[in-house]
Amino acid sequence: MEGQSSLKKQLRLLEELLLQPEIRKSVKEIDALLADDFIEYGSSGRIYNKKIELDEMPKAPNVQTTITDFEVKLLADGVALATYCAVRHGNEGEELRYSLRSSIWRLHKGKWQVVFHQGTPSIAP
Repeated sequence: MEGQSSLKKQLRLLEELLLQPEIRKSVKEIDALLADDFIEYGSSGRIYNKKIELDEMPKAPNVQTTITDFEVKLLADGVALATYCAVRHGNEGEELRYSLRSSIWRLHKGKWQVVFHQGTPSIAP
């Protein structure tokens, strides 16, 4: 159980890193966190790969996002599923936007990288 708790903490930290504006602006950081075969089904309905993310993420506006209800399930040795609710905080006066998120993380050369991510628009819990 301790190993699962440690993995959950580690993957939550990595998910939170991917939401931080300073990380999202860094091609080097994004490149390290996304697997080469990364694919995302975005909450916008668009499909992304690593090349698109490396091109677009650094240009995206800064938006504060928080994570709630974070859970991790080990799928196989070195492969884990992270699920959570993301709450996107807009500018003053804008409503909060909620989405359900899932990421598949794979251990590659001793480092966790996200290989798949999906965001699904949701309503407030």
